[in-house]
Amino acid sequence: MGWSKAQRDHETFCISCHTAVPYAMARARLRGSLGEQGASPAEQRLIENVTKRVRLWKEVAPFYSDADRGEYKTVESRGTEAVLNALVLASHDAQNGQLSEDARTAFANMWAEQEKSGERRGAWQWLRFKNEPWEADDSDFYGAALGAIATGIAPGDYRERPEIQSNLKLLRDYLQSKAAGEPLMNRVVLLWASAKVPGLVEPELQRAIVAEVFAKQEADGGWNLPALAGNWSRHDNTPQDVQSDGYATGLIVYAMEQFAPGKEPGQARWIGEDISKRVNAGRNWLASHQDAATGYWPSASLNKSEANHIGPETVRFMNDAATAYSVMALTNGRE
Repeated sequence: MGWSKAQRDHETFCISCHTAVPYAMARARLRGSLGEQGASPAEQRLIENVTKRVRLWKEVAPFYSDADRGEYKTVESRGTEAVLNALVLASHDAQNGQLSEDARTAFANMWAEQEKSGERRGAWQWLRFKNEPWEADDSDFYGAALGAIATGIAPGDYRERPEIQSNLKLLRDYLQSKAAGEPLMNRVVLLWASAKVPGLVEPELQRAIVAEVFAKQEADGGWNLPALAGNWSRHDNTPQDVQSDGYATGLIVYAMEQFAPGKEPGQARWIGEDISKRVNAGRNWLASHQDAATGYWPSASLNKSEANHIGPETVRFMNDAATAYSVMALTNGRE
C-alpha cells in the first residue's frame, strides 16, 4: 500500500498476486486467534482500494500500459486485474455469506475480459514479465485457475447462475485441455479450484495431480517450489534454493485439505488412499518453520537470488505469499 512502485491513479495501488491477494484471502482467518471483532485497518483499506477500482473500471488506468511497459501490457493488465478484483471481493464476501453489488460488478468485469476465441479461449490475458510463478508465459493458466476459485468461493451459489454458465464452460474447457502441459505448481492451483467448482476437471486429472504432488514431497514433510516449477532457471544464473519452503508447502497443504471428508462442494469421493498422513507431515513442517523474529514463512524467488533483487521489497514477495498460504493451511476449518 505504501510502496512507491505500487501507486496508481485515482489514489489507488496495484493489487498483486504475491502480496495483496494472498493477504486478502488469509488475514481474516487470524481474527479469532487475535480476538478481533472485524477487519483490521489494513484489510479494510485493501477492500476499499479494490472496490474503488471496480467502481471506476471504465475510468481508472490499467496497472501497466503499452506506452510505459511495452506491447500488450494494457490488455494483460485489464485481464489480470479483473480476475484479482473478483477474487479479493468474493473472498471478503464469503465471510458474511452474501455477495455484494461491488463483487457482482467485479465478476461482470471479469467475464467481459474473458477470451472468447483463439489459443486462450476461456482464459484471460495475463501479465507477462518473465517471472515465475505469477508473471510468466504459462501464467494465463494460473490466472484462469484463480478465476475459477473466485467463482467457486463466491457466496449465494453464484457459480450456479444461468448467465455465467457459458463462461464457466469456456473456462472448464480451457483448464481441462491445457493442464497436461502446465508445471505442477500451476496444476496445484487447478486442484484447489476443482475443490471449489465441482466438475471443473475430470477425476482422473485430479488423481494424477495428487499422485505427482505426493511424489515431490520431501523427507522433512515439506515441498520446495523449484521442484514444482519444471526446468525454470533464474535470470541471474544462480542455483535455485531447493529446500522445503513455505510457498510450496502452504499451497499444497491447503489445496489438499479442501478434499477432506465432509467438505462441500469439493468432496472428492475418488480419493482411495488416506491422505491425512501426507497432509499432516506438511502441516507439521509449517508449524515448525515460521520465522520467530519476523513472523513470516520463508520462500525464495524462482527468478533471482536474494543478493540480486531490485530491493528489500521484492525480496519479501515470496515470503508474503508463503506466509499467507501457510496461514490458510494451518487455520483451515477454523475460518
